[in-house]
Amino acid sequence: MSSRTGLESGGLTTAEAALRLEQDGPNAVPAPPPTTLAARVLTQLRDPMILLLGVAFVVVLGLGDVPDASIIAVVVLVNTAIGVVQERRAEQAMAALGRMAAPRARVLRDGRVSDIEAAGLVKGDVVRLEAGDVVPADLVADEAVGLEVDESSMTGESVPVGRASGEELLSGTVVTKGRGWGVVERIGAESGLGRIAALIATTRTEPTPLQARLRRLSRQLVVATAAIALLVLVLSVLRGVSFGEALILAVSLAVAAIPESLPAVVSVALALGAHRMAKQSAIVRWLPAVETLGSVTVLASDKTGTLTEGRMSVQRIWTPEAVDEAALLRDVVLCNDARLTGPETDRTLIGEPMEAALLLAAADRQVEAADLRRTWTRVDEVPFESETRHMVTVDRAEDGTVLEVVKGAPEVVLSMLPEGLERSRGAAVAEDLAGAGFRVLAVAHRSWRPPGERPESLLLVGLVGIADPPRTDAAAVVADCRDAGIRTVLITGDHPATAGAVARDVGILAVGEVMDGDVMDGAAVDRGEHREAVDRVHVYARTRPEQKVDILDALKARGHVVAMTGDGVNDGPALRRADIGVAMGKRGTEVARQAADVVLADDNLRTLVVAVGEGRRVYANIRTFLRYGLAGGLAEVLVILLGPFLGLAFPLGAGQILWINMLTHGVPGVAFGGEPLDRQDMRRPSPSPERSVLGGGLARQIVTSGLLIAVVSIVAGLLAQRLEWHVQSAVFLTLGAAQLGLALALRAPRKGWTLAGRGIEVAVLIALLLQLSAVWFGPLRALLGTEVLEPRAQLMLLALACLPGLVVAAGRVAGRLARRRHEG
Repeated sequence: MSSRTGLESGGLTTAEAALRLEQDGPNAVPAPPPTTLAARVLTQLRDPMILLLGVAFVVVLGLGDVPDASIIAVVVLVNTAIGVVQERRAEQAMAALGRMAAPRARVLRDGRVSDIEAAGLVKGDVVRLEAGDVVPADLVADEAVGLEVDESSMTGESVPVGRASGEELLSGTVVTKGRGWGVVERIGAESGLGRIAALIATTRTEPTPLQARLRRLSRQLVVATAAIALLVLVLSVLRGVSFGEALILAVSLAVAAIPESLPAVVSVALALGAHRMAKQSAIVRWLPAVETLGSVTVLASDKTGTLTEGRMSVQRIWTPEAVDEAALLRDVVLCNDARLTGPETDRTLIGEPMEAALLLAAADRQVEAADLRRTWTRVDEVPFESETRHMVTVDRAEDGTVLEVVKGAPEVVLSMLPEGLERSRGAAVAEDLAGAGFRVLAVAHRSWRPPGERPESLLLVGLVGIADPPRTDAAAVVADCRDAGIRTVLITGDHPATAGAVARDVGILAVGEVMDGDVMDGAAVDRGEHREAVDRVHVYARTRPEQKVDILDALKARGHVVAMTGDGVNDGPALRRADIGVAMGKRGTEVARQAADVVLADDNLRTLVVAVGEGRRVYANIRTFLRYGLAGGLAEVLVILLGPFLGLAFPLGAGQILWINMLTHGVPGVAFGGEPLDRQDMRRPSPSPERSVLGGGLARQIVTSGLLIAVVSIVAGLLAQRLEWHVQSAVFLTLGAAQLGLALALRAPRKGWTLAGRGIEVAVLIALLLQLSAVWFGPLRALLGTEVLEPRAQLMLLALACLPGLVVAAGRVAGRLARRRHEG
């Protein structure tokens, strides 16, 4: 089938496409081979903390201590299983998100243009291309109007190249100008992008910045605990303990001091965060974006469809006295690439929303696009570009009359007119419309009938005021950002007066605020004035793509973490330059979606605020686990080190330490990754991403919590000595229960008592029952070296174990009340 035949026949039928899809497979690049179970297990075993457990197993087994070796083996198996399961869950979550963010294409089938996933394209499909589209397969251009393609990703050519009818377009390249149609020649692995993808299918996924920092922390903890283990070994030998027993105790203590489930906690926290964002219509395309979102301090937002509804309608039409309104309506229909299809009561819009609004306005006034296009034939055009801010079309009527129409920004179109009253009057009306919050378009034309000469001057036909009302919740979103310590900045290509009016409506600017100090236009950015005023200016108007990048660079140079929203091909550079690029999923171009870190499937800015909350939630949950896990490890070290000096010769056995470690750092630790958002985290500025993961007072809190647990555990041992209970059993039960009590004290605040979101409580209950079974169940007592404690003793020890958690919970409540008084 030739390309021309395919386009003229209305494309493939749905049945033909389905058959070809079954024969040739989807239009998808080759996927890397799945990771085997053995490879996943080896990855977990290479973790420094698991390696330390392996060393401990070998040492203990070599000394003939089979019970303790068995416990170490169980700890390794449990943590490896948790790690493998969570890694798999994370991969499945990211794969699901990848499918949600899959590229899309507009294809002609059954005579109608449909929006489908690019993977559904088949050979022979006829594809619509416009500026901002990523070419979805290898195509042969059928119709090309001013079509230029950026092939740098495929050929290294830095300058966009023109493409005419009959020339090839490679998949993965970007349409930068013009429009056209192309017929699919090659798909999937056969396409240019597919052949390259096959070469890089084994590319490894890099760890997120937070994961890298935590891995460094893990290595530091391994070194520190190795030093502590050596100290315990020496002190134990000096106290008369045999070298073998001392070595087992030292190695066990080193293992217990490290939260070996930390990698699993981080993985599940990031994966669950991305999954929850997807449920809220925020699709994460790059996992580090989950953690970076929580650190955003500036939101650089565009206007149309983000702060406004994106539902454009023509509200004002102005024409000079000598011009009929019908001429203006005719011109905006001819100088237009949008299409209206379907019956009058159920019209479907294809194309840019503003151009579609012009067609609807004309149709409402009995000027139908279909009728005009039957009598006028387009013979030439200059497509709209963000740099020039106007478009030109040339049409010929049946009687030979030629009409050239120019449509675009008022200051651009009016500058093409000769000086005079008409031009100055048009500028004044445009200023008034912009000041009233309308997006203004100016239209001019000239006509002639060959062989007559083309007139030198354009004639102003009129102005159109298009309203795009602010979203009903836009002001609330801006207020929520302000409460969360996020400053909202408006960056738009609109007129300064229009931008200022919208900014006042949504609360970025106060009503009545002096605009000279808060609104800056693109010309001032070119002069570099934004660098000094970046913390003062709230609105940037008439900006070009490269100016958006300059503004973001100035904000980042001041230490801000910037999220940038965008939807057009011209937003691509800024989306990549921002710390977090956010694209609109519905109206965004494919270039914007692929350049972004996060895609808002519902085009709603409130979704971004929700995503920021999820980012803060992830970071807070990881820090909470560190407080919990490291405090428990510190307590165990202190009990072993200080116990002998306080009269407790052997406060804990090696197997008992490992058992506590397995219970407290296992399921309860991973459960922290699913804790809900503390609403207080969205009422204060986010922490700097440069801050240490143990900064902000966390190190002090770890030491305090660890000391509290150590104190009650040693007190339990001394009490057991006095009341003639089994000392190790008393310390064992109290130390484990106190750590679990700390887990309950560190829960995020939540309302109600439903079972949903109660993972911590369930995990703690299971772990506590297992801890108690170690003094109840005969085989476990034999394995761990514990003895039965009378019920009164168990109740007293559990009550003692509650004290650290109660103290920490009271401190958290007091801190929250103090912050509320300070904020109030």
